[in-house]
Amino acid sequence: MKITARVENSKDHHKVFLQTGDNIHSIVIPTKPTGYGSSANGGELLFLALASCYCNDIYREAAKRNIKVERVEVNVEGDFGAEGEPAKNVTYRAKIFAQASEDEIREMMKFTDTVAEIQNTLRVETPVVLTEIEAVKI
Repeated sequence: MKITARVENSKDHHKVFLQTGDNIHSIVIPTKPTGYGSSANGGELLFLALASCYCNDIYREAAKRNIKVERVEVNVEGDFGAEGEPAKNVTYRAKIFAQASEDEIREMMKFTDTVAEIQNTLRVETPVVLTEIEAVKI
């Protein structure tokens, strides 16, 4: 499954386009108060990706177990140091409200942590390669 994220940014204009397979959609993220850049920084979006992945995967795993989940809460925290440094101390916690026994819910939550794709991507060394650059003089 191919996933693509694209950002277009100029003064007072910030567009985010996302695509998974043939499913194309966008999300609204305003510009910074200066009008340039995104009001959400990369660290926030990275942590949102972790939270969203776990949330979505809980519903996926619950469906496999015929567990009706009513509500999911996921909180991701971590620290970023100086410019260019990777995140440290990244942790997350989750709270699930579901129609199942506490043991069944806990087992599902622990299992979901082992199959959450974004979590697993960050748990291993994943190369990120800049493949092309284009400079346009205006």
